[in-house]
Amino acid sequence: MSKLTIIELCLSPDLGGLELYMINTAKILKNEFNVISVINKDSKIAKYYDETDSYIELNKTSSFFIFSEAKKLAKLIDKKGVDIIHLHWTKDIPFVVLAKLLSKSKPKIVQTRHMTMTRFKDDFYHKFLYKNIDLILAVTQQVKEQLERFIPLGARPEIELLYAGVKNSEILSDVEVDKLKQEFNFKKNCFNVGMVGRINEPKGQYLLIEAISILREKGVEVDGFFVGNPMEESYLEKLKGIVKDKNLEDNIKFLGFMKNPHNFYKMCDVIVLASKRETFGLVLVEAINSKTAVIGSNSGGVVEIIEDKKTGLLFDVEDSKSLADKIEFMMNNPELKESMEKLALKKSYELFNEEKQFSKLKTIFKRLI
Repeated sequence: MSKLTIIELCLSPDLGGLELYMINTAKILKNEFNVISVINKDSKIAKYYDETDSYIELNKTSSFFIFSEAKKLAKLIDKKGVDIIHLHWTKDIPFVVLAKLLSKSKPKIVQTRHMTMTRFKDDFYHKFLYKNIDLILAVTQQVKEQLERFIPLGARPEIELLYAGVKNSEILSDVEVDKLKQEFNFKKNCFNVGMVGRINEPKGQYLLIEAISILREKGVEVDGFFVGNPMEESYLEKLKGIVKDKNLEDNIKFLGFMKNPHNFYKMCDVIVLASKRETFGLVLVEAINSKTAVIGSNSGGVVEIIEDKKTGLLFDVEDSKSLADKIEFMMNNPELKESMEKLALKKSYELFNEEKQFSKLKTIFKRLI
């Protein structure tokens, strides 16, 4: 049997967990399938591909470009004999459906749903779109339940739960970790708290700044480190202004984007995810796989990763005082912290292991054709 040909498609202009998951999926699947990535020519995704990867850049799918770009994609589908289009960004659905309709070969459409769904899709337009999708892969049980609730039965594609897989982390010695801490100016005898993710208000970086301010006023030795690209420079400057106003310039650092943050996780005593609504929380699983403790907001997919005081700690959503209390609790209970790290790692291997999840994805794709 010849290899299936799959398009991994994401025209998002951003660079975050969704986009990185798409890139990783394309690289892993190419060992077993013919994989072509279709990306936004204005995005930062291309730098993650090398000469062994196959990718094509298209314009943004605005109303002005959508028809001409869909025709290009339809030609590619027919020329390459594409069996499946696997899309990741919800805004790409109309574009992909149009390309399918314009093509002769009519490939299967699979969407990995990375975001929550909060309203009914029972109008004619959305029912038409979803009738042309063959399968939706929900990244959490919560998202799966939302899809089943909001998409009408007559238009609803098949829906399956498929967690985002995370690979095992590289093992570093204590000496190597200490060397990295020196390079990034981590202080000795200080509890180091990290956040990883795009710098924008919904991610809640300001909550960690406020929490560290609360703890510092109590005399608690805690520092904060932020890794990620700013979505808007104005928001990053606003955060730096808060840091300055609270006299925390020696305690909070913005380290910018890291292509591979796994070593950063190892330098931190705990990783915080402070989003108001996080569909899954891939950062938490990556930190867990690096044997680092985690604290997350008590909402969304985070609660499928963290069981409070078993695999991590949960704090009240948008409550910096609650976050400060959880950080201090983590500091004051080292034995429980170690126990949570071990249990979280065990749970991660059982549910979020990259090899297991991508094996399931390969089986799903083969079953569709």
